[in-house]
Amino acid sequence: MWLVIFAVSILSGVAGLIYLAHKTGRSGLFDRIESRALSKLAAYAAVALIVALLVFVFDVTNTIVIVIHVAVFLLAGDLVRVIASRVTDAGLSSRIFDLCAVSICFIYLLTGWYLMHGLWESDYTLLTGKHTGELRIAQIADSHIGCGFSGEGFAKRLAKIQETQPDVLVITGDFVDDDTMKQDMLDACAALGDFSAKYGIFFCFGNHDRGYYSKERRGYGGEELKAELERNGVTVLEDESILIDDRFYIIGREDAGYGDSKRKAMSELTEGLDNDKYMIVLDHQPVDYDAEEAAGVDLVLSGHTHGGQLFPLEYIQPLVSSNNAVRGLTHRGNTDFIVTDGISDWAIKFKTGCRSEYNLITVKEQ
Repeated sequence: MWLVIFAVSILSGVAGLIYLAHKTGRSGLFDRIESRALSKLAAYAAVALIVALLVFVFDVTNTIVIVIHVAVFLLAGDLVRVIASRVTDAGLSSRIFDLCAVSICFIYLLTGWYLMHGLWESDYTLLTGKHTGELRIAQIADSHIGCGFSGEGFAKRLAKIQETQPDVLVITGDFVDDDTMKQDMLDACAALGDFSAKYGIFFCFGNHDRGYYSKERRGYGGEELKAELERNGVTVLEDESILIDDRFYIIGREDAGYGDSKRKAMSELTEGLDNDKYMIVLDHQPVDYDAEEAAGVDLVLSGHTHGGQLFPLEYIQPLVSSNNAVRGLTHRGNTDFIVTDGISDWAIKFKTGCRSEYNLITVKEQ
């Protein structure tokens, strides 16, 4: 899925640059240059300079995102101007429409920046016929420490979650990123060590936690991360289950990207468990709904999709990926599935299709 999105993004970015250079050339800014070739070259140079500045301030990925959005908004402005001209039969200045389009785009991306860097609580109430009493679960995923915030920034967000006084905190993968430096990882783990939850903190691996590269890249590997989490009181579940308070199970799955040969089937993980107990599955990628429903588990918590992150990816992702859901709550049979939008980002510093969140899930007896 991501390869498709990357390819489309790069092609769209190139097309956007060409369009912006063309628009700049026709803006009248370089009309004093008599040579048409030099005027065109100046327009391309101006766009290249702005792009270079954006790369310096942000990075290549986010510059592509900005270029695509500006191009789309300007294109929409052109379309509105053409329609308005035909309806009113008047020659309308393109500069006014361009200025409005760029201004609206700026506000749109600024809002996306705010939605990415803030933190919101999403609440769910689930009913069950099992004897669970009332259980409050806080869920986070996709913190990708070091991308949207540092280890210290994670601690501040965790302090906000602490105020909700959950019975249990679960981390459904991608706690760190391939580029998360060791000190940020240590700071984030230390913050978890200061977190208080009645039944503790539970973690399952995501596709980035072990790292796609050699551990020399960031100074540690998956085993070092696991050891540091456990040193700070976090229970790491790798295709394992644990019974809590004789009331509910927490089952942590290996990530789907870790390889089928290393990941147990859902039926294996529930074999021998008491079906009268409430079963909570932590599975980073929401890709195994059929098997999880068939196994009769009660709740599956995932992340990975980032809620689509940018509009309209929430609607495109299901068409090009194996994810069963992109965000929110889904009911299938007797199983509830929740996919969080994530507490941070991976590479893109904007969220225009969702917002950074943690979930607070209350399970009650019917």
